[in-house]
Amino acid sequence: MDPKHPKSIGDHELRPESLMMSYGYRPEWSEGAVKPPIFQTSTFVFRSAEEGKDFFALAYGLREKHPGEKLGLIYSRLNNPGLEILEDRLTLWDEAEACAAFESGMAAISTTVFTFVRPGETIVFSEPIYGGTEHLFHSLLPEFGIRTVCFNAADGVEGLEAVLEREGCADSVRMIYLETPANPTNALVDIEACSDVARRLSTDERRVLVAVDNTFLGPLWQHPLKLGADLVLYSLTKFVGGHSDVIAGAALGREDLIAAIKGTRTFFGSMAGPWTSWLLLRSLETLKLRMTSQMKNARYVADYLADHPKVERVYYLGHLTESDPGFEIYRKQCLSPGSMISFEVAGGEAEAFRLLNALQMVKLAVSLGGTESLAEHPATMTHSDVPPESQARMGITPALVRLSIGVEHPEDIIADLEQALAQV
Repeated sequence: MDPKHPKSIGDHELRPESLMMSYGYRPEWSEGAVKPPIFQTSTFVFRSAEEGKDFFALAYGLREKHPGEKLGLIYSRLNNPGLEILEDRLTLWDEAEACAAFESGMAAISTTVFTFVRPGETIVFSEPIYGGTEHLFHSLLPEFGIRTVCFNAADGVEGLEAVLEREGCADSVRMIYLETPANPTNALVDIEACSDVARRLSTDERRVLVAVDNTFLGPLWQHPLKLGADLVLYSLTKFVGGHSDVIAGAALGREDLIAAIKGTRTFFGSMAGPWTSWLLLRSLETLKLRMTSQMKNARYVADYLADHPKVERVYYLGHLTESDPGFEIYRKQCLSPGSMISFEVAGGEAEAFRLLNALQMVKLAVSLGGTESLAEHPATMTHSDVPPESQARMGITPALVRLSIGVEHPEDIIADLEQALAQV
């Protein structure tokens, strides 16, 4: 056990929510400050020229890293104390070997993709998917000679197998990219089954990686690495940041994979900065409290919506039954239904807009996972660049509204929805 990073008291293993208060930091490093300060500096002083030479030799791969060795502080584009503490703490919930933090979720996704996928290779991904990722995959990657093919999340691993055969791309696949639960329909994809497919497609020359965007359930309610995924990705803006005041992202996984991502990050310049790191360290301390409150609130709201005569359908993991295709997947890989709900109002876009315009406490805004409840219209907002025929295939209808449930009193959230639904 590294004395700088104690994870137990005697034989008692500390839980992640306890380690969020201190892991990776010692007060004596900063004049006894109980919390890490903001390390607002661009560069760091070497104790000697020899030390500077040694640090750069490691940073640029001119020598091998010693067991347990970390890169010495050089320049904040490479590393920063706040960034390192943040990355250490982010590994705890997912039990990952290493983490790379970024200035946005899209920075984490794009840096990860460009680290491992080359022209002539293929990414296979599930849909629906976050709108920014959708645009990256459909519009930008093909310009770099990277082929992208997709399958419907609702079709599961059978859909993945079918698209591999139909597109004839099994020999060129480099990455299987999943977003589960899917945004905004909460459709589930079997991570373990897709990981098995990836291992079968892998060769000695080309290992097929499985990357999972775990933003919707966050690091508390689903652990993709334990289900066979190679990489887990987050928009830390969402539940981890959780206060709608910071943009950030992360990639977690095996140490060698994250080292490669950090190498790309160094030259893309997409690492999280000192203020971002500090804000996230603050937020991590209350992550379990907030996500637990949001999860409990969501159950009340989803039950209310399911019984409302003006609501046609509710997409909520907590309502899955044994007859639902995703039920067994949910039981296998999710620890909670989370706090994301989508629902279809009776009617179409006009009725959905009436509801959204009538909300008084719930904010009409995109994003999710903040302390405040948010509502948005996926078809014309977060997923507006998805063609209408593709939206229909994914289940994104004009009547669909997405809710991110916050930490307000659940009866107050329901009261706001009730008066807004009265306008429909």
